Order: sequence, then C-alpha cells, then structure tokens
Amino acid sequence: MSKIGKRFAAAKGKVDNTKEYTISEALAAAKEIATAKFDETLEIHVRLGVDPRHADQQVRSTVALPFGTGHTKRVAVIALGDKQKEAQEAGADLVGGEDLIAEIGQGKIDFDALIATPDIMKFAGKLGKVLGPRGLMPSAKAGTVTFDVAQTVKEIKAGRVEFRVDKTAIVHNAIGKMSFPVENLDANVKAFLRAIIKARPASVKGTYIKGISIATTMGPGIALDVAQTTKDCSVE
Repeated sequence: MSKIGKRFAAAKGKVDNTKEYTISEALAAAKEIATAKFDETLEIHVRLGVDPRHADQQVRSTVALPFGTGHTKRVAVIALGDKQKEAQEAGADLVGGEDLIAEIGQGKIDFDALIATPDIMKFAGKLGKVLGPRGLMPSAKAGTVTFDVAQTVKEIKAGRVEFRVDKTAIVHNAIGKMSFPVENLDANVKAFLRAIIKARPASVKGTYIKGISIATTMGPGIALDVAQTTKDCSVE
C-alpha cells in the first residue's frame, strides 16, 4: 500500500468525503488546505455522462476565464503574408510560416498554444503526429484555426482555455491560482461550468454532468453538489 505524506494527510482530514460542497464552501476549504510553499493551481474535474468513443458525443470547446489561469501562455502563430505581422502586433511569442512548421516538425515546441490560419493548414496538417498527443494541434472547433489572428492571440493571452473530454469521460482543467481572491476563483469556476453545459452534445440523453470536484495541486479532491452548482451557475 502506498503511503501519503503528512501534508496531504492533514489536508485530507479537513475535507468531509461524505459531503457535497457548494462552490463557496469548496473554495473556502481549498483555501484552507493550500499550504504549499508555492502558489498552487486550482484544478477542476467534471465527470460527464457521455461516451467519448462516439464522434457525436465529443465535448470540446473553449472558454474565456474572467480572471485567467494565473499562467501567461506562450502563443505561436503559423500564417502567411500580412497575418504574420498582425500576429506579431497582437503579442504572439512565435510567428512564422513554413519555416516554423519545419521547426515544430523537428520537435521544437516552445509554446503553450498554437494558432494557424486556414490557408496554411495544408502545410501544417503533417504536424498532427507531433502536436496531437500534446493537445496542441490547431483546430477550427477549438477556435485556433482562424483568420482572426489578433483577437485569438489576445484572448488566449488573457486567459482563454480549451477543454476536451478524455477517454474516461472526464474534463480536467486548471482554472486559477490559490493566490487569487475567492471571488475571482468563484467567477472562473462558474464561467468554466457554464461553458461545459453549453457544449453538451445534442445526442446525449439522461444526466449530462455526473460529478464535479475541485482540487489544489497538492490537495485532495473536494466534491461539489452538482444540482446546487448548476443552479448557482444560472443554468436551467
């Protein structure tokens, strides 16, 4: 049997595993147990009633968190012509065309998000094997294949995140830092969950959200009351 550290054990002791918390209660508990010497990340985990094996039950979209994640992303853009200048002026960290595609193909991935214009995707398609496993391949569904380069760069820099259900039907995402004020974390949680609910596939029947929990980097999961949480998010 694996052993748990004293810090984790102490944190776990402060969470009632038999209780489903409201958002405000869960955030208060998370604040109390976030005692690491670094600024811990707040993570959210949402278990969905979908079957990811079916294409029509995939859940993937983006959301602009009101207060960002606390991490400034390095954004790369592959584009042609004037769109490269547009990307540079918008604050992109890396900008290029076929030259940048070649570098990425060689494994030089010094960015957290990649945007591509539609007209260069015929050259960028070969990057799927390199970027796909890392979740970095541009896609229209995620809003990262677009001619609106400047706006997309600014949104990602400001805190727009992509979410995608995994093969176990769970969505995992970072939604802030524990140094954030509680009201900022609350706004991020609600914005994220509203986006999850909005992304519900039409083919999904029955219960869509089956479980929600939040956790700090070094802490245990804190279960949220699904019914109360969706009500708090003003979703019918």
